[in-house]
Amino acid sequence: MRSSNKSRSRNKNQNQNRRPTANVVNRVFDSSGPEGKVRGTPQQIIDKYQALARDAQLSGDRVAAENFLQHSEHYVRLLNEAMQEQNARREQQEAQQLQQQQAQQRREAEARANADSQGSDQPDVAPSPLAAGDEADSNLVETPESSNQPRKRKPRSRPSPVKSENPDNEAAPQPVHQDSAAK
Repeated sequence: MRSSNKSRSRNKNQNQNRRPTANVVNRVFDSSGPEGKVRGTPQQIIDKYQALARDAQLSGDRVAAENFLQHSEHYVRLLNEAMQEQNARREQQEAQQLQQQQAQQRREAEARANADSQGSDQPDVAPSPLAAGDEADSNLVETPESSNQPRKRKPRSRPSPVKSENPDNEAAPQPVHQDSAAK
């Protein structure tokens, strides 16, 4: 029983040590500084502490000015770390998008090469602007006007001749209805 409690407490400590930096840029913090609480986003807190440091320096209090600058520096580091992570995520997403685009272009080039190698008697098929996985996510519907191929018409079917019930006698007279006979 004790071992399971220890593992749970270890997991709690691991989760508490992780700082969520995804939303730090717009997150509102409460900073308890020497002059009281300062509330705002990291950039607002940095500006406030730097203004307090200038005021303390102008009044001749170097110790208070240094204290305010240290508080400001903490939020500068926090903001820089969050910005670096955001930039790294953005670069990673851009790299993935570039790889996907290159893969799509290779597939299209291979499809064109296959169509050319099969012969020119078959019509060219325009590649779909959607990737194979994006079709379910798209709200676009393909219409006949959007395709490059001419629309093929079905041949009209003619009604088949009525077969008589008597296969031996094909020219059997048709039964006459009573209503039409009375006329």
